Amino acid sequence: MYATDNNVVPFATTANKLPPQNIESEEAILGGILLDPVAIERVRDILKPHHFYISAHGRIYNAALRLNALELPTDLLMITNYLAENGLLEIIGGRNKLVSLVDRTVSAVNIDALAALVVEKWQRRELGRLGSLAIELQHKSHEETPLEQALEQLQDFIYKLQRSSDTVGASHISDVVINVFQDIEDRSQGKVLTGIPTGFYDLDAMTCGLNRNDLVIVAGRPAMGKSAFAAQMAFHVAEAHRFPVVMFSLEMSKLQIAMRSLSGESGIESSRLKSGRISDTQWESLSKGIGVLSELPIYLDDRPDPSLSYIENECRKIMAQERRDLGLIVIDYLQLMDGHGGGNRNNEIEKLTRGLKRLAMKLQTPVVCLSQLSRAVESRHNKRPMLSDLRDSGGIEQDADKVIMLYRDEYYDECTQEKGIAEIILAKNRDGATGTTKLLFDAPVTKFKNLAQSATLGGTPSSQPAQSNWD
Repeated sequence: MYATDNNVVPFATTANKLPPQNIESEEAILGGILLDPVAIERVRDILKPHHFYISAHGRIYNAALRLNALELPTDLLMITNYLAENGLLEIIGGRNKLVSLVDRTVSAVNIDALAALVVEKWQRRELGRLGSLAIELQHKSHEETPLEQALEQLQDFIYKLQRSSDTVGASHISDVVINVFQDIEDRSQGKVLTGIPTGFYDLDAMTCGLNRNDLVIVAGRPAMGKSAFAAQMAFHVAEAHRFPVVMFSLEMSKLQIAMRSLSGESGIESSRLKSGRISDTQWESLSKGIGVLSELPIYLDDRPDPSLSYIENECRKIMAQERRDLGLIVIDYLQLMDGHGGGNRNNEIEKLTRGLKRLAMKLQTPVVCLSQLSRAVESRHNKRPMLSDLRDSGGIEQDADKVIMLYRDEYYDECTQEKGIAEIILAKNRDGATGTTKLLFDAPVTKFKNLAQSATLGGTPSSQPAQSNWD
């Protein structure tokens, strides 16, 4: 039997063995913080209160974090007063406990290495929880927990453990606000991006880029260029920022995606690539395009009916391979995904969009999912899409953080003055304002371009009604 919360965090063990821990390292870390006023700066980003084996140590460390956030010293007197004022001094063992930590510590010179050791011991203890969870799940019936769901729970546990996630359980709002302040400060100093840029300047100005946990729906009627638009965002993220991106295409093969991407990169019309009619002067551009695309961290998957768990597993494999977070996940398109059910399609779509939002939050990666619009658009005089036009729209509109709709007037009106122009309608933006921006649509290579950039390059809209090769 283990001691109560005053001393040791309760933990299930096997074979009468103590869970992995290093109490001496925990004491040395706390002693170093009490001795050296700047020592906590070296460990606060990697070491969290729940990493400590002795719960009293976690409480002391949490007090030091709170004081540090208030730009107050973490010496013996200040931490003693803080714990006393919050009714915690006697719980952690009184002032004598703090004094003993100082007496046993010579310096804080090795505090970084000690913090890494304490975190590792916590991770090993969590492995024990993983084993307990696996044993519990193996005895569940299929009705209680389907095998796919059980495996997903275990994979999610392992993934969080690998990241040493500090989002375990509830957090006091003061801790969260401190993190928000640090984030704002970093952004003001240009240390981090406000969001992941899409490469479309006016859209980025409205959205401040894509947030790490965004579910973004890109919607439009067929031939509007949805796939090309999403693909360009993915390629920009991979090329400009070197973030790995994954594209799941339920409609086109990997070869088709690569060929159309090569058309946009090389500037050679898709029809010429498909027919092999490459002029002598175009081979160099084609070779350069292949070279550029080959160097990008882009992964293509053309499984026709991927489930949410399959998408998550593939993304995690790539993250492990690249040893970094993904920059973007693109799914083309929502209505073709496997909803695992023969019931109401609206309910299936709601489950899928809810699952995609969870995926974005779990992997901390924007998920861009394409969606069809209903035929109701065609029956109106003004054919610009609205949120109500989203096919099976209940869950889509509710779960999406951003909804981007594409509209090209020349598709409906050959005499329009907006030839070669695409309207990018930000119909929903959870973080800010909505509005409409415009891009040039280069039909022969199926590519969207910023209008300012196009003018600089001398680009001109096509004189013929443009059809998208991507939709």
